[in-house]
Amino acid sequence: MQLPEECTLLRIFFGEKEETEDGKLLDEAILVKAREMQIAGATVLRGVLGFGHSTVLHSAKVLRLSQDLPVVIEIIDAPDKIERLIPEVLKLSRAGLITKEKALIVQHSAPADGRNETQDGS
Repeated sequence: MQLPEECTLLRIFFGEKEETEDGKLLDEAILVKAREMQIAGATVLRGVLGFGHSTVLHSAKVLRLSQDLPVVIEIIDAPDKIERLIPEVLKLSRAGLITKEKALIVQHSAPADGRNETQDGS
């Protein structure tokens, strides 16, 4: 998939236990929707420590009670495609924080060994 040099980077911050109204994990639901919309790329990042509006520290440490670790999804594509995705994300959940920023593509190429990703991303 060809990306323009100037893209938009969308970041979605929320807790890993966040679900959609129909009980699906929010991170998976967002990635499925992004893929359906043929968005160029998305990555889910799991945090080891963080806090949000509640100011409660969420930690991956074994002895901590909180297991609702912070999650960030980064999604990149052309600005118009990101603008079409945002309302779809908001339909899935109103939890968390969403930011967007301009991003300049420095490099975007296929793996050096020439392989293509399969449907499941492997």
